Amino acid sequence: MVRAAVMIQGCGSNVGKSLLVAGLARVFARRGMRVAPFKPQNMSNNAAVTDDGGEIGRAQALQARAAGVPLSRHMNPVLLKPETDIGAQVIVQGRRLTSTKASDYAGLKPRLMDAVRESYAILARDADLVIVEGAGSPAEINLRANDIANMGFARAENVPVILAGDIDRGGVIAQIVGTQAVIDPLDAALIKGFLINKFRGDPRLFDDGYAAISKRTGWPGLGVIPWFDRAHHLPAEDALDLPTRPRPGRFRVVVPILSRIANFDDLDPLALDPALSVEMIAPGRPLPLDADLVILPGTKSTRGDLAFLRAQGWDIDLAAILRRGGRALGLCGGYQMLGRTIADPDGIEGEAGSSEGLSHLAIDTVMSADKRLARVEATHLASGCAVSAYEIHIGASEGPDRSRPLFSVASEPEGAVSADGRVMGTYLHGLFAQDDFRRAFLASLGASASDLAYDRQVDETLDALADHLERHVDCDAVLAIAKAAGG
Repeated sequence: MVRAAVMIQGCGSNVGKSLLVAGLARVFARRGMRVAPFKPQNMSNNAAVTDDGGEIGRAQALQARAAGVPLSRHMNPVLLKPETDIGAQVIVQGRRLTSTKASDYAGLKPRLMDAVRESYAILARDADLVIVEGAGSPAEINLRANDIANMGFARAENVPVILAGDIDRGGVIAQIVGTQAVIDPLDAALIKGFLINKFRGDPRLFDDGYAAISKRTGWPGLGVIPWFDRAHHLPAEDALDLPTRPRPGRFRVVVPILSRIANFDDLDPLALDPALSVEMIAPGRPLPLDADLVILPGTKSTRGDLAFLRAQGWDIDLAAILRRGGRALGLCGGYQMLGRTIADPDGIEGEAGSSEGLSHLAIDTVMSADKRLARVEATHLASGCAVSAYEIHIGASEGPDRSRPLFSVASEPEGAVSADGRVMGTYLHGLFAQDDFRRAFLASLGASASDLAYDRQVDETLDALADHLERHVDCDAVLAIAKAAGG
């Protein structure tokens, strides 16, 4: 039985839906409610491993943290992980179902809707309030048939909708009024109010526009939300949000932005450390030769991104950096790239075949259909620091440099280190969120980290976001709308 539910949909992508859901989850959790975040369909290569052994979008993991509830694979029952420009891996209720082309995905949707509704029912059983996040925009009426992400789900479960517009990109009046104009009237009837997000300046200057939207649509305005300056302290889900400008710092860390970069929130604690200069290098730019550390991040397509890396000339840059005394760390797919060979005999990630790696680590990787999804407790062998991490990868790596592991997991070696100690690789994610490890690791490279307490900062930022929404959103009205769904 659904006690209360509300869905936050947006007039477009990147209007702030994920943070609105996270902030509202913290608002209502602080009122003593058990809140469950839910996103029927997500598209992201930034994933989290759940308590029940599946994977979901990283945004839903942040929302669950805001709500103070364990991660469940049912919070994001359909996760699309792009592998190419026209295809993606389809994760259903935490497990890989298949890989499909975009043109064939529509045929899967009726089957996927059953899983979406089942997961929603499972979450709703134990929640006082389910806050649902839409995807993209309901105004994409070309995608309305068999929709599971927006109004298709809302109609199926009779969940009331609040529509959010992004005033920072301009045209917010047209965004909201235009959405009502193009969607089905029965879909429009589910929209019970609107929010204006990302306002810069004095919100009173938008009073006339706010009133005009309400007059034209008949929907009540639920708040004008000023720009939240601390949003960058929270993990970003979209690679488009990655910063490409370095911040001041004595120790220079550079990270190439791969075409299928994945789990890039691994880098957030480094980027927030004021003692470091962390620079994301966009395609078309060389890796700076004075880099102290190059991190090759995770990727959803290891061989594809290895070819992409070479096309940018980054392989040449990396070799030069290492010759000049710099170091390299590969995370997951980046670890695989640093090895001698990557074989994919069954075409798990794309066309079957084998690729020569960068050969900075003496390891060889073979891909297989078995996907490793696990939360682990590890020990950093050089410092003795305990680390809570997670694995989310296909493929296994073996070779001489595995005799010098970076970590130990359940008394088994994990990762590899080159003979000269300058190149390292690991399958573990979430390492740098551990303050003691981050400081010890950087100290081993000659860098001094700050006293940043990363997890505490994330929680303080979630509280600040909730305070922000309490001030600028009619949260009582939001809750009343949600409770009408369970009436």
